Parts: sequence; C-alpha cells; structure tokens
Amino acid sequence: MPQTLVEKIAQKYAVNLSADHEVRAGDFIYIQPAYVMTHDNTGAVIPKFRAIGAKKIANPLQVVHALDHNVQDTSEKNLLKYKKIEDFSKEMGTDFYPAGRGIGHQIMCEEGYAFPGTMMVASDSHSNMYGGLGCLGSPIVRTDAAAIWATGRTWWQVPAVVKVNLTGKLPKGVYGKDVIIALCGTLNNDEVLNHAIEFSGEGVKYLSIDERLSIANMTTEWGALAGIFPIDDVTIAWLKARNEFIKKRGLQGVNSDKTSNGVHPRINDAKLSELENSIPAADADAFYAKEITLDLGTVSPYVSGPNTVKVMNSAKALEEKNIVINKAYLVSCVNSRLSDLKEAAEVVKGKKVAQGVKFYVAAASSEVQAQSENEGYWQTLMEAGALPLAPGCGPCIGLGTGLLEDGEVGISATNRNFKGRMGSSNAQAYLASPAVVAYSAINGKISFNLNEVKEIKTSIKTNKQTLKEKPAVKIIEGFPKSISGDIIFCPQNNMNTDGIYPGKYTYIDDFTPKQQAEVVMENYDPEFGKIVKEGDVLAGGYNFGTGSSREQAATALKYRGIKLVIAGSFNETYKRNAINNGYLVIECPQLIDDLISVYGKDKLTVETKKQVEIKFEESLISYNDKSYSISPVGEAAQELIICEGLENWVKKNL
Repeated sequence: MPQTLVEKIAQKYAVNLSADHEVRAGDFIYIQPAYVMTHDNTGAVIPKFRAIGAKKIANPLQVVHALDHNVQDTSEKNLLKYKKIEDFSKEMGTDFYPAGRGIGHQIMCEEGYAFPGTMMVASDSHSNMYGGLGCLGSPIVRTDAAAIWATGRTWWQVPAVVKVNLTGKLPKGVYGKDVIIALCGTLNNDEVLNHAIEFSGEGVKYLSIDERLSIANMTTEWGALAGIFPIDDVTIAWLKARNEFIKKRGLQGVNSDKTSNGVHPRINDAKLSELENSIPAADADAFYAKEITLDLGTVSPYVSGPNTVKVMNSAKALEEKNIVINKAYLVSCVNSRLSDLKEAAEVVKGKKVAQGVKFYVAAASSEVQAQSENEGYWQTLMEAGALPLAPGCGPCIGLGTGLLEDGEVGISATNRNFKGRMGSSNAQAYLASPAVVAYSAINGKISFNLNEVKEIKTSIKTNKQTLKEKPAVKIIEGFPKSISGDIIFCPQNNMNTDGIYPGKYTYIDDFTPKQQAEVVMENYDPEFGKIVKEGDVLAGGYNFGTGSSREQAATALKYRGIKLVIAGSFNETYKRNAINNGYLVIECPQLIDDLISVYGKDKLTVETKKQVEIKFEESLISYNDKSYSISPVGEAAQELIICEGLENWVKKNL
C-alpha cells in the first residue's frame, strides 16, 4: 500500500510491529527515535527518570541535553540547576551542550542529529523545525523523555497527513517567515490541527534550508504536530557544505564525537553517500487527508498579530496605521540563523535604531554568531544600535533582558506572540520576518520598504479515503474487546484543561485521587459532578483538552469513574497525558457531529441516557443503531492502558 513520507519514516522507527503491519495515519505504535533532545527541562525529566527506577540510560548516544532557555540567568540557583544537569549528563555518558552554545533545535541541525529521512523527538513544541531538513521531528512530553532515556522507546500515534503544494517563487524582499505567517493567518480555522504537514511542489526548490527550517518550525503555531520538507538537491547541497565546514572546523568534543575516530559521527562522506543512493520520498499515490495549495508568487511581507498568529496583515497596511513600537527582536529558533542576520544587517546598514526603540539581537548559536561576525553582519547590527544577547531563547519565552512592559508594543522575528508570552499581558506583540523587524526598528513603527501587496492565492481540498475492510485488531491479554456506557455529552469545542481541572488545585501536591474526582469539570459546569455517574462515557467537542499541560485534567476524569473520552479531536498534549496515565481517549468526529445535530450546543452537560459501545477488534463505535469507524487502538496503546500508564510500562520493561 502507498505511504506518505511521514508514514514511511514512522515505519522505519517503529518497533515491535508484526511483519505485515504497514504503518498508517491513526496507528498507535511504539517508536525508537534516532535521538531525543531535552533542554533546561532536563532538570524536570531527571526526577521522573529516577522515580521509575531507572539507573542508567538505555542508549546514551540517543540522548542529547542542551541548555538554552534561561541562559541569561546567572543566579546561584540557576547555575546550580545547570551544574546538576551537566553532572547528570556526564554520569550517563550523553551528549551535552552548555549554555551559550546555542538553541537546542539549532544545535540538532548543525551537528547532524536532525538528519534527513530519520525521526527524532524533543520535549519542546518546536521540534517540528527538524522537518526543514527532511527529518521527521515531533514534540513529546517529559514523561516520554524519561521513558526514552530508560528504554529507548515511547509511543506515538501517527497523525493524519496534509500535503501543502507550494507553487511559484517568492518575490524579492519576501522570505520563508512570510510564507508561514501567510498560512497561519489565511488558513486560521484549525484546518491542520494535530496533522502532519508534507510540503511539496515546484516552489520548494526555491526555498533555502534556512527558510524551510523557519516554515517547519512554525507549523507548530499553525496547529500541526510535524512539518516536513522533501529531501531534494537543496537538502543534499546544504549537507555537503555542512560536511566540508565540519571537516575544517574539527570535532567539538561531545561524548559521541570521542568514539568516531576523528570522523564526525553524524555528518560525513559515508552517510551522505548512503542518503544520496536511497532518498526516502512519499509514494505518488499516497493518501492525504487534505491538500492545500499556496502560490508563493502572491505572498507579501506580512505581520502577525497583535497577540495571535491567526490575525495577519501586510506590513504596508500596518504602516498606514502608524503603529509605534518600543521594542524589536531578532532572536529565537525560528529566525536567528546566518541568513536572517544578513537580511537584517542589509536593512540597517548605515542607519540607526530609532530613538525610543530597543532592538535586541541574539544568534541561534555561537557558531552562527561567529559566522555573522566573520561576514560583518553582527558588527553592522551593533553599529546601528542593536543590543546583543547571548545565543539562546531569552525574551522569546519571557526570560531575561528586554521583556515587553505594560502598554508597550513589540515586533519580533520569533514564533509566538501569545498574550503575555514575551512579558506583560498588557503589551502587544507582533511577528514578522527579520527584514520587517529590522526596518521597523529603524523607523520606530511597523513598516517595510516594499509597497506592492498582492492578493494571496490559496486553496484547500478535503479528501475522503475509500473505506476498505479493516483487519481485525489483535486484542492483548487484559485489554477488553469492547467498552460500553451511557454517553454524557459536553459539546463545547476547545474545552480547556482549566475547565476540566481548575488551576488552583494543580500545585496541591497531596491532592488525592478522590479529591481530584470531586472537582472535575468544576470550572466548566458546576452541575457536572451531580449529573455524571461512574461507568459513563464522556463525549466532548473538538480540540478537547487545549491549554495548560496539567496531567490532572486527564486523571481527574479517570478517577471520577468515566471509562473513556470520545471527542471530535484532542489537543495532542492532552492525548499524550491521558495515554501516559493509562486513560483511553478516542477521536470520532462523525459521532460528535451527530450528537451536536441532536442535542445542540446550548446545554453545558447533556445526560443522553443512551448507551455507546466501543468495539476494539472491529475499530467501530456503535451508538443509536449506527456504526462509526475509528482508528485502531493497537497493541501499543492497549499495553499502556493495561499497565496504567507509561511510567508503569517502563518499570515493567526495565
């Protein structure tokens, strides 16, 4: 059967599959990724790793630690935290990159961990970035990271895949950042939520690797779980240039380099030759859930915001509104590479940052900063009045120098402009390309020197897969063949975790399961606890479990005796937290649509008094004399439910 590129790579890194199992979107599988990266949150993963009884890391060469988030903080407390992480990394023999080396995602690309055709994960939402190099990158949560450290594996549900066909060529002065801002701002109704994106089309060859990394990085903000570009001549040329650079630079002395006999362990002649002789690609007739087309020739310099990527305007339109700025930022993993610094330097050369504006600049890595200094870009930015920051995340995530204060307006080349993310929640944050950010810093207001704005051309098509008879799902010992219960319907879309489990209880460490059960859904519907009974099945709307990553939003429902949750779709972090705690969640949009058509959305909680049955062997839901197809709940998911979660599964497998 034909497979997408995502399915092919997932197949390669899946473990414990039966010989005839062809990986498909929707499958629950165990994966053994090539690498797992954690950053400052390594400090939070270590106690999880210790708590499950692990004494050593299963494969030290699979694990990378890179300190990048709070690198400006030189307090004794943070330095001690960093020292503990470094000591742990040395003890375990893993690859370690200290504060100042750069942003973890950039390091993973520079040092060849994110290699084309492979799969790697990181406990950070911008792991999608690796897709710019044709590497399937996807985020995981901290429990997953601990599981991979201990066993080399975790679980993954293969997402549905969307093909994004890029046609044409970007006009001069328009960059990759403008492309992803256009996609986020034009297709802004969750069209790709929890999907994987495969970019394709004639327009791809005109995009540099730096631009592809920026676009893939922000597929996260578009709502996707992964965004991957094809492996083409541009990819190979970048790797060859990188290979030559590394040969001249020499090895850097991380642990895995010491075992490589003077040859870089990840980017070298042999690996490049092997890749060129067998480049993975999607099959021509692979199935895509949706197909989107974007004409690159119609993209203009755009600006996201304020405070959301779902609102987009041309830089010209905002210039006419005379939006005065206080701060500008050229930092972060999305837009602080050499080409980005070059674009900004060309804009500011011979000019000065406007009075009253602070323009902060941080390279994506120490290597990028050194290269930009060699080329003179860094000096040009400093001469214009930019303020240098250490290579790292910093103000992008609201840490360190230069945060937005009450009433201020900032324009940034970062990837997120959530309200309050970069400082005060009473500030306004806009996103743009490095060129637009630099031009705005010079002029003191949001502006750019390109005035032509074209009508953007996009289209979207939803595909329906021909239903074929599914093979019976193997049910392992201890997992039920079916589950039934009365449906309790909570129709709200974007049900947030604070509604499910109020934040005021989150950090009460001794809050018992019984107490969690008593307060579940308290913020959503105070009557919920009186209506629901043990053994019910909860049906929710779309994007169930959005918001904070608190795992109690899953466990509280479990402790209340609700057998499982069925929703139109789930927030991916919520889904991971649920499965990781041995609690089953199932997506069935057709059932939810039918429930909405009958019960509407006016009532917060509906006691349907009608039974639903989930038949796991047939991958079907039966309700009201109608059957609904669902993705198979495979052996990986079954085993996690039986084990009562990932931590217990790890203990069992140690």
